[in-house]
Amino acid sequence: MRSFVNQRAAGLKPSGIRKFFDIVQEMEGAISLGVGEPDFVTPWYIRDAAVRSIKRGLTQYTGNRGLPELRENICRYMAERFGVVCDPEHTLVTVGASEAIDLTLRAICGEGDEILVPEPCYVSYAPTVTLAGGTPVAVQCTADNDFVLTPAQIEAAVTANTKALILAYPNNPTGAIMTKEQLEALIPVIEKHDLLVISDEIYAELTYVGRHVSIASLGNMRGRTVVISGFSKAFAMTGWRVGFVCAPAEIDDAIFKIHQYGIMCAPRVSQHAAAAALGEGFADGFSVVEEMRAEYARRGRFMVNAFNSLGLKCFQPKGAFYVFPSIESTGLDGEEFANRLLRERKVAVVPGTAFGDAGKMHVRCSYATSQENLTEAIGRISDFVGNLSDKG
Repeated sequence: MRSFVNQRAAGLKPSGIRKFFDIVQEMEGAISLGVGEPDFVTPWYIRDAAVRSIKRGLTQYTGNRGLPELRENICRYMAERFGVVCDPEHTLVTVGASEAIDLTLRAICGEGDEILVPEPCYVSYAPTVTLAGGTPVAVQCTADNDFVLTPAQIEAAVTANTKALILAYPNNPTGAIMTKEQLEALIPVIEKHDLLVISDEIYAELTYVGRHVSIASLGNMRGRTVVISGFSKAFAMTGWRVGFVCAPAEIDDAIFKIHQYGIMCAPRVSQHAAAAALGEGFADGFSVVEEMRAEYARRGRFMVNAFNSLGLKCFQPKGAFYVFPSIESTGLDGEEFANRLLRERKVAVVPGTAFGDAGKMHVRCSYATSQENLTEAIGRISDFVGNLSDKG
């Protein structure tokens, strides 16, 4: 019998994150620093809104775009928090930011279209470009430049086939951010080559240095930027699976049609919860978000100090909730380091190559877990690295 599997799908590598997550789930006494999921419980006022919606019998489909109240709240939120003007009529509620990324790439990619993907980056970008029929083009960012994307890097990667640039700051896995000045420096080259920007801002609220700046708020970029975000990280709502995408009208129309046929609508109970997250959030100045951000910032400083003390040079994250230490001094690459650390000390970290070739000599550690777990994990990593030194 012939193979019925699509060759694009057949050629995809399994997720480098999930591999370690699956192993640690079955390993007694293991500590996972692998999956980027807040250890906080969704705030009560958000859960209560969901419960109330169920008690009222609001369990039907919503319109394809999502609840009008939620879309209006999203647009107010984006304008007041980040200076990005969005229209509720061109705002789509999605099943997490992940669906928004998939929809956007399927809406714009044709055969041979190249999408610039700065690395290290979220594991789904390049595979999703491939599945959409496009060609991902890696642009390697380095710790020497704080993992910031430069105009020269874009210029060097652009070809006649380049259609869009994925911009993801605060960054997973590095914790890097881009300032207003750094983003403004990109605009001339983006406009020169008539590129679309897909700006994934899921970690926007988890910015530790000033306020997050969206490229969509600068110059004339709103008309050539698709803004993607959601509730998973800032509001500890990963399992609710609710995100959103705000796109220019023509692209929004294509995104909307794909969503209609593929998903229909995001879960209604999650939409009511998300509407409350923003609605009541405005009332109290997003104090819950601020508290979580402060705790993440504290943990990040702890992790950076710990890794640097072990001789594993570590960039200080300015956003998100990850550290991305270099393990080059151990003589191992990221893959071997992660495999041996899990096997010998029962600590799960993610090899940097899961986020692109630029991460080969790094591992990613999430500090979205308890301080107790972080302290124990660092102790075990210290033992592991010390044992390597002794044998060396």
